[in-house]
Amino acid sequence: MKTDIHPDYHMINVKMTDGTVYQTRSTWGKEGDTLQLDIDPTSHPAWTGGNQRMLDAGGQVARFNKRFGGLSLKKG
Repeated sequence: MKTDIHPDYHMINVKMTDGTVYQTRSTWGKEGDTLQLDIDPTSHPAWTGGNQRMLDAGGQVARFNKRFGGLSLKKG
């Protein structure tokens, strides 16, 4: 194995948006630094279910069929 090619892993603190802090190993920053998160699973809509966009799949299919319904693939 080659020497001196691996990053330096050390312990850092990660501060979530709700104020909770946990420790993890990372190559980010220096030993003991705190990484302040702007978005995390407690605040992001993908995890909290907020601001979901509902798609009208039936309307999209009907619009597709209206535009391309007359086309057919006939074998000659």
